[in-house]
Amino acid sequence: METHDVEDTVPVPRRVVRFPIELRLPPGFRPEAPGTWPKIPGRLEYVGGRLLYMSPCGDVQQIVSVALVTLIGNWLEQHPEFDAGGNEAGMMLGEDVRGADAAIWRVDPSERHTGGFKRKAPILAAEIAGQDEDEADLRKKARWYFEHGVQIVWNILPDTREVAVLRPSGEQRYGETDLVPAPPEIPGLELPVARLFRRLRR
Repeated sequence: METHDVEDTVPVPRRVVRFPIELRLPPGFRPEAPGTWPKIPGRLEYVGGRLLYMSPCGDVQQIVSVALVTLIGNWLEQHPEFDAGGNEAGMMLGEDVRGADAAIWRVDPSERHTGGFKRKAPILAAEIAGQDEDEADLRKKARWYFEHGVQIVWNILPDTREVAVLRPSGEQRYGETDLVPAPPEIPGLELPVARLFRRLRR
């Protein structure tokens, strides 16, 4: 797999920049080919012809992400008709490449796993707010998801310990004592909100 060195790095205090930061496209970069992306610590997306960098996520986002993918993974054991991804699950929809904290697709028996990006929209995408992405940022990304065929977005908000369930037709919010009901498109996937946040110590 081809790698690219990052040269002439300049340390910039987090308080003076707003992520994401646009990077120059490296030589030979092809959005559809993961091996041509820069190898740098952090998260990358390619949106509107721009390569965008986010710093590695902080501890709150990490902890909530593990809880979320654990819940989805346990559900998957009983639902082999679905696939799921975590760890910035990459998808190429149109010309853009984006990553979700978690996403769920219905299995396509004709699809083979190649190491590349998924080329169809998931039924559901989940995003977790963190030190560089607040709820307004997640709503902006949700609009992109809906424009590219995603049906449901879960915006998970550790600061208020809430989950906002978004669809193109509207939104519902659930607090820490609530159970997010399973969407009709994804039977059995209930989300106990408290379980997402129970390991957070603040």
